[in-house]
Amino acid sequence: MSAATSAASVPAPTAAARPRVGVGVIGFGWLGQAHSRSLQRIRTLFPERGFDPELVVCSDTVPLRVRDAVASFGFARGVEDWRRVVEDPAVDVVYVAAPNMLHVDIVEAAAGAGKHVFCEKPVGGTPEQTVRAERAARRAGVISGVGYNYRWAPLVRYAADLIERGELGEITNYRGRFFSMYGSDPLGPLSWRFKLEEGGHGVTSDLLSHAVDLAQMLIGPIARVVGQTATFIPERPLPLPGQSTHYGRGAPGDPTGAVTNEDYAGMLCEFAGGARGSFEASRTIVGPESQMAFDVHGTRGALGWNLEKLNELSLYRLTDDLGSGYTTVYGGERFPYHGHFVPGSANGIGFEDLVVIEDYEFLRSVAEGRPHRPGFEDALAWVSVQAALLTSAATGRWEPVVSLREE
Repeated sequence: MSAATSAASVPAPTAAARPRVGVGVIGFGWLGQAHSRSLQRIRTLFPERGFDPELVVCSDTVPLRVRDAVASFGFARGVEDWRRVVEDPAVDVVYVAAPNMLHVDIVEAAAGAGKHVFCEKPVGGTPEQTVRAERAARRAGVISGVGYNYRWAPLVRYAADLIERGELGEITNYRGRFFSMYGSDPLGPLSWRFKLEEGGHGVTSDLLSHAVDLAQMLIGPIARVVGQTATFIPERPLPLPGQSTHYGRGAPGDPTGAVTNEDYAGMLCEFAGGARGSFEASRTIVGPESQMAFDVHGTRGALGWNLEKLNELSLYRLTDDLGSGYTTVYGGERFPYHGHFVPGSANGIGFEDLVVIEDYEFLRSVAEGRPHRPGFEDALAWVSVQAALLTSAATGRWEPVVSLREE
């Protein structure tokens, strides 16, 4: 949809004309709830929509969450066994927001039942698991979506448009990073996120996947990499029963267990188009609280964006003016979808608004019966880079990026 498209210029289908899309959500933690709220908001924010989401069934292993899904979020029913969501004939689309170690089994079951699948990232905690998920969805012929939600920030879409139109000239350099403090406290409990056997790899699956996905969307595929990983906090307090979140806190002297995946990853890369790039991700860094950011440099200009200031884009246009330099572009209704939430300019939108856009676009793809981007093929593109990075961290050498797709 172009920036100029608005609800006023697109006739809204009548309620009778809109097909129903039945949704089942598996996992009702933070993101399961965020998607459920967002699916409800689509009706109020997108009068031009050609479908109506229907919250059919939600599953979670915590009974209180199941009850809340029905009482507060409007699901027709709630269950504790995720298989009942997949088997429900009223469900057209399954949203997977369960812990990482369950993703592949759920995706394979849902695809096998003919359900379209939206899976939060990482689709698989390891590259091998993502390969399985992508293959299952492709073979079943279902539409897939993956939670690379930062793609949908209006100013990120504007950045993509500037690059595509050649406004920055030939792209020469890219810098991507995702720094988060969620693991910076050594007393943060040993949740599943810190265990290779439960959550998969650490920041490469959790954070770096976002940074590299945006880079490949904006610049194109990565050809080769060299990199390293590190675990800075090797042990953490064992969580108390019922305390599995990484946002909790233990106490000095509590029993501890080993962290078995990485806290940090860094890499240099060469894009297929010739640009050079650098990437870093850390969950134990102190200072940046949620710095999902990128900088792009070309022969005629440059730009940068940071999630911590998601309604601002830094833009540099090369001119002969002695006073030329970076300017700040503020978000506003002139950019795609921003005006669905707030009118005017510099009136900001938030993180969950990106989730609404993400869910609207995915269900729009389902309703129109067409492939969706980002889908599991984009998750596969990332884990092909991830596999090369992990190999490089072991060998200390530049490694080629080879597609992991299996027929």
